[in-house]
Amino acid sequence: MQINNLPENIDEPDDLRRLDVTELPQVCEELRRYIIDVLSEHPGHLGASLGTVELTVALHYVFNTPYDRIVWDVGHQAYGHKILTGRRKTFHTLRTLGGISGFPNPEESEYDAFIAGHASTSISAALGMSVASNLKKDENRKVVAVIGDGAMTGGLAFEGLNNASSNPNNLLIILNDNDMAIDHSVGGMSQYLVDITSSKAYNKLRYDTFRAMKRMHLISDDRRGNILRFNNSLKALLTRQHNLFEGFSIRYFGPVDGHNVNYLIKVLNDIKDLQGPTLLHIKTKKGKGFKPAEESATEWHAPGKFNKETGERIIPQNLNEPQLYQDVFGHTLVELAGQDERIVGITPAMPTGSSMSFMMKAFPKRSFDAGIAEGHAVTFSAGLAKEGMIPFCNVYSSFMQRAYDMIIHDVALQNLHVVLCLDRGGLVGEDGATHHGVFDMAYLRPIPNLIISSPLNEIDLRNLMYTGYRANRPFVIRYPRGKGEMKDWQKRMEVLPVGKGRCLREGKDVAVLSIGPIGNEVIRAINLPGDEDLSVAHYDMIYLKPIDEELLHEVGRRFSRIITVENGVIRGGLGTAVMEFMADNGYTPQIQRIGVGDHFVAHGSIPELYKLCGMDAESIARAIAL
Repeated sequence: MQINNLPENIDEPDDLRRLDVTELPQVCEELRRYIIDVLSEHPGHLGASLGTVELTVALHYVFNTPYDRIVWDVGHQAYGHKILTGRRKTFHTLRTLGGISGFPNPEESEYDAFIAGHASTSISAALGMSVASNLKKDENRKVVAVIGDGAMTGGLAFEGLNNASSNPNNLLIILNDNDMAIDHSVGGMSQYLVDITSSKAYNKLRYDTFRAMKRMHLISDDRRGNILRFNNSLKALLTRQHNLFEGFSIRYFGPVDGHNVNYLIKVLNDIKDLQGPTLLHIKTKKGKGFKPAEESATEWHAPGKFNKETGERIIPQNLNEPQLYQDVFGHTLVELAGQDERIVGITPAMPTGSSMSFMMKAFPKRSFDAGIAEGHAVTFSAGLAKEGMIPFCNVYSSFMQRAYDMIIHDVALQNLHVVLCLDRGGLVGEDGATHHGVFDMAYLRPIPNLIISSPLNEIDLRNLMYTGYRANRPFVIRYPRGKGEMKDWQKRMEVLPVGKGRCLREGKDVAVLSIGPIGNEVIRAINLPGDEDLSVAHYDMIYLKPIDEELLHEVGRRFSRIITVENGVIRGGLGTAVMEFMADNGYTPQIQRIGVGDHFVAHGSIPELYKLCGMDAESIARAIAL
């Protein structure tokens, strides 16, 4: 088979398996080039998928997918997987409305064993699949968990490792060690992975010993424990250190070169039939095969459009554009930290995306990257606050879902002064359902002691950060991804009275209540040509909790028709809060809620998704005019 044009010759893994193993390095080269070609014009997550090309080819060559399960962790590693599993012709639709998802999704393909938008889930999910196969007497099915790109720092990964040795399973865990999350990995785990790569003599001896014992049929279930303990002792003797994974009673192999596809296939064939949990540690390079991405992995994690020949990123230059909300946050935090040495910044592995990097540059000793560990980031912040520091803990809204118990138990219950900054609040666009931050207002509103706020614009964001700094209790600020509304935002900061909204426009026929930047769509909607005789009032609530009851009493007395607008789920959010207040106080207006309904929202551009959910200016205008 000719394979000098990958897109024309490989539609599914069966096509790949018909090739001779000597042809696979060329397949890898073609696959890597195809990813670069498509992503240069149709943006996505570049660096991580370039690093897993050889692993992807080896896995589908050795294992009988989709019968055998490959569970990807941090799904932006899986672009090559998508191309090789029937989606090469639609790969250019990646992350667009109606196109394929940027992450594995079982609804999209039977080859996608488990959804993978958040990190550290693969081991637990794959363990469940492996145990289920044993319970169903389906011993032939292989289950592989691919974890990496920083995901091993997450607590759930260690919970899965801890449980893997206590249940009958034949799980294979592949640790894709590229020394990276989205920003560089931090902490003892990252250093540990570097340390164990130095033990080449032990790894060769152990691997040769394993193959010899397997040929002699000396490995069995009865003797596996004794052999594992012997291996652990041998490791400690030769390297003077204990292997973390063997401490979990998981057989460890590696590290091996993750860019040598033929050797990966050899190793996978040797270990795939082992009984009991096994871990293969491979070393890869994020951005492999594209020099700019290799040299600056953070910048090229999701670079947007770029020139594939020169390596130049194509960044629209419009100096008249407002700044990103993230950058307003970052600059304001530095400004506040310069005024008070108690202020510290915390983020779980997203300093660049959240612009916490500004704080890290200005005040490195007061800035902390907690790694992909959102729960730890929140409780770490609580500990800082307990001892008198004022932590600004910045976590993407969809990832803060993973720290829900920590918000309740460690922050709110103790009424600690932690400023929780929820970046990417609301619909985020192309990353889709796994990343939309639409649940935060609904899941946070029932928690006692929390103040929950959202700014209309950049000036309000600065003022809310200042208010949170002065609040002396748990304070949540929720703001969206992307550009704001104004260029001139660096005003003197002032406190926005807690629990007080404001009237942006007077009216007498219908009252529109909004919270956060989605209020700018309301402003545009009211200004669209329409029924000039309809008098529309607009209130910006600013605070979801405590909600402005004085304002709501005024609205309840004056208006028989109310519309609420929020960039989040309507069940439990602002609309629900307004309905509860009106019912509790005997008001009976007609209330229409605009926001995200009881469904998951697909991926697409922000304007497309606003329209899809009826949250764009035109849709809001039509709702007002009814």
